[in-house]
Amino acid sequence: MRKIYHLSSCNTCRRVIGELGGGEGFELQDIKSEKITPAQLDEMKALAGSYESLFSRRARKYRSMGLHEQGLTEQDYRRLILEEYTFLNRPVVVIDGEIFTGSSKKVVAEAKSKL
Repeated sequence: MRKIYHLSSCNTCRRVIGELGGGEGFELQDIKSEKITPAQLDEMKALAGSYESLFSRRARKYRSMGLHEQGLTEQDYRRLILEEYTFLNRPVVVIDGEIFTGSSKKVVAEAKSKL
């Protein structure tokens, strides 16, 4: 399976998709218009190892909700990602059973090397 969870309005997501061949050969899911299901998130967690590794602390709501002052558990991360799509560290690229989260040069290079 090859899939990219992204936001179509996110310039960074568009850049990464472009670097990965424009999304050709991938199933693209815009997480704003097609919400992540609990089963999809659980699959991502199984590949990534934790919900925390899928969670974005850069999301604007992270500070505005005071989450930076709380001790969040794995179940908190799961619940928050399912409630608010902006908490997913995106894009999330799944290539043949491997997961790549975020847009750092290292992560994108690793994803490209799997293609």
